[in-house]
Amino acid sequence: MQIGLILMGIDMDRGGIFAGDDPFALAKAWLSEAEASEPNDPNAIALATVDADGMPNTRMVLLKEIEPAAFVFYTNYTSRKGREIEASGKAAFVMHWKSLHRQIRVRGMTEREDGPIADAYYASRSLKSRLGAWASAQSQPLSSRTALVAEVAKITATHGTNPARPPFWGGIRIIPTEIEFWADGAFRLHDRFRWTLSGSDGAWMTQRLNP
Repeated sequence: MQIGLILMGIDMDRGGIFAGDDPFALAKAWLSEAEASEPNDPNAIALATVDADGMPNTRMVLLKEIEPAAFVFYTNYTSRKGREIEASGKAAFVMHWKSLHRQIRVRGMTEREDGPIADAYYASRSLKSRLGAWASAQSQPLSSRTALVAEVAKITATHGTNPARPPFWGGIRIIPTEIEFWADGAFRLHDRFRWTLSGSDGAWMTQRLNP
């Protein structure tokens, strides 16, 4: 009976920190715990993309929202990651917390968030960060820091103290097809549960994995 339930995606020993039937609610709960214990940037994720040749790139960005069915971060769309995501329509990330000995791995499809939600988030940032988003040609060569500071001054004179969100800057929504939750275990017998989106009905199947 137990084996049959596991194959159907119902693991009877999945409880405690893995409890619940909504992976996004579980991710929010883990992030909330990390916010109380992680010394710096508990919402930092290592974001992975691939270029046109299939060569991977990874960098740290800040996750800004866990929605009911997606994860959202913000970036310059003309940056290297922005262009790679636009070309492939896919991305992956890992979120790791040393204080909790846990991590979450996500991979899935992407879409832009460049509407009112992005406008609201942009408006919530500090003025210097908003001006910086305009001034930085992210990922492009820069002659010197002095040149960047000069560009910020130029943008300030042009856009004032209440700049609108740049059309080339906004959110990226990652809509997962797979989410894995990992927790450290004694003698390296870690606990791993993979949630996989099954079919067109939006149902999630769960499976315990070997550590």
